[in-house]
Order: sequence, then C-alpha cells, then structure tokens
Amino acid sequence: MSTVNDVIPSRFSIGGMSTGQKITILVTILFLAILIFATFTTTGFYSVQNFKAIINAASLVGIIAVGMTYIVISGNLFSLSVGTTAAVCALTFMWALRFGLVGGIVITIVFGAVVIGLQGLLVGFTGANPIIVTIAAGALQEAVAIWISGGVSVYPPDNGPSFAFLASPLFGIPFPVYVFVAAVILGEIFIKKSRFGRGLYLMGESPRAGRTAGLPITRLTTGAFVVAGVCAAIAGILIGAFNQSGTMTASGTLTVDSISAVLVGGTAVIGGRGSVVRTAIGAIVIASISDLLLLRGYSTPVQLLVLGVIVTVVVILSYLNSERAGRS
Repeated sequence: MSTVNDVIPSRFSIGGMSTGQKITILVTILFLAILIFATFTTTGFYSVQNFKAIINAASLVGIIAVGMTYIVISGNLFSLSVGTTAAVCALTFMWALRFGLVGGIVITIVFGAVVIGLQGLLVGFTGANPIIVTIAAGALQEAVAIWISGGVSVYPPDNGPSFAFLASPLFGIPFPVYVFVAAVILGEIFIKKSRFGRGLYLMGESPRAGRTAGLPITRLTTGAFVVAGVCAAIAGILIGAFNQSGTMTASGTLTVDSISAVLVGGTAVIGGRGSVVRTAIGAIVIASISDLLLLRGYSTPVQLLVLGVIVTVVVILSYLNSERAGRS
C-alpha cells in the first residue's frame, strides 16, 4: 500500500508552494505601505502603547488563526464557530476557576477541544459541509451559554486563584504575545514535521491521493478541528483573564479576523497549501490595519469592509495563480 510520503508530490514538500510565497511577498509589501502611510498621516500610530495594543490584538486573533490554519489546509474550508467557542471558553474558564488555576485551564482546553472536535468528527464521518455544521454549532453554543448564564457576565469565584499574570505584561510585553509565539512555533513544527500534519496537507491537496495512501480521513479531519478547539480555548482563557469575566459579547469579530489572517497569510482556501508562520504574518497585518482604521475614527463596519476587500483580493489572486499553475 502507498504511504503518505510516497504520494506527496515533490513540489508539495513541506507546503512551500509558490502561490503562498507570492501572496506573502504581496502582503509584506502591503504591510510596509501601511506603515509608511501611517507614519505621515496618523497621530499616535508609532507610540509604544499603540504597538503593544497591535501585538496584543494580533496575538489573540493569531492564536485562533493557528488552529484555523489546520482546518483550511485540511481542505475543510473554515470553522465559523471559533469566535463563539472562544467566548464560551472565557465563560467556562471563569466558572472552572473553582477547581484551581490549573484545573480551570485544563477543563477549559478540554472543553474547547471536545466542542470543536465533535464538529470535525461530524464533518469527517458524514462528509457534511463544514460551513453549515460550524454555523449550527456556533448558534447552539451561544444559545446554551446564554441559557445557562442567564445572558449576564460570569465572574471568577470569591477567593478563587489569582490569574492576573495571564493578562499582565512580562518584561514589558503582553503575556498573550508569548503564548502566540509559542503557538506559532509549535503549530508550524507539528504541521510540517509530523505524519499527522503531512496527512492534512495531502488530504487538502488531493482527497483522491489521500484515499489512495490509506489516510484516515475522519481521524485527520477530527484532529484538525481539535487543534482549532484547543487554540480557541487558549484564546478564550486569555480573553477572560483580560476582562476578568466571561461574556458572549467577547467573541466580537474573532472568527472573521482569524479567517482573514489565514487567507492574507497565503493559505489556499481550497486546502493543501499554507503555513502557520505566514498566518502569523497575516494576523499582524490584520491587527495593524484594524488599529490604523480605529485611530482614524472609522467604525467597526468600515473596518470589516476594508478587511473583506483585502481578503477578497487575496483569494482572487490565489485562484488566478493556481489556475495559471494548472495550465502550465
């Protein structure tokens, strides 16, 4: 029987696809243009405080985007429930602190992994559309969370363990930044070096080749969603720690921003190509654009409009490059 390594094309090795590299260069140029524009037009953009705000925002979005990268590379489009799961995990963390700090973190991470992992199991086992499954799952999570919490914020228990360090700077840098860097390094190594990660690339690049190689499609799909669930849970913990409470409004635009970061980072929307490191770059670009628009007084709808246009252009360029490569 063929193995994963036998059927992965040489051009596909480690996901170093030319389309993604081109998009990364394009995004880097865009980022430099933003910095130059902001330098001459936006007061306060180059302050230390604003820089910390950008990297903190990029970290929260980026942690979720690391998990989203696994789903997209696997060829399962996106999860539209990760933002909701992160908010629910913030609620869960606040409640679970009654079991101690370590207990609260473990319970929350397991909860996030199970909730999103079950969605992956459903998608992988039945072949259901991941968009429909995750929309339904997100709505269900939100409804249950509001029902249980009564629609109000959840606060940590009295005399509960201290979790202030999760939201405090360490050597002047927000703690979530360290978590983000660790997530990117571990996520990149795992998806590039492990058999599981190579299986995701192959499954996304060519489902037929994946079946020929005897890949466990259901297991791989579930695994990709579990990784996304762990990342969403970690982000939820950090959000809860920062707000010192859990609320469903904390989801904000996390889902949209994380998808934008993945696509702007050059991961192919159809799967099979991408990089966690490039996703991290995408998250920083997205956070910088959002911050620039916020400083210039633009509302959230305008920010979403601009991000939507950028993502659309990136997707079109990716498609055109793929078509050109296919004809050559």
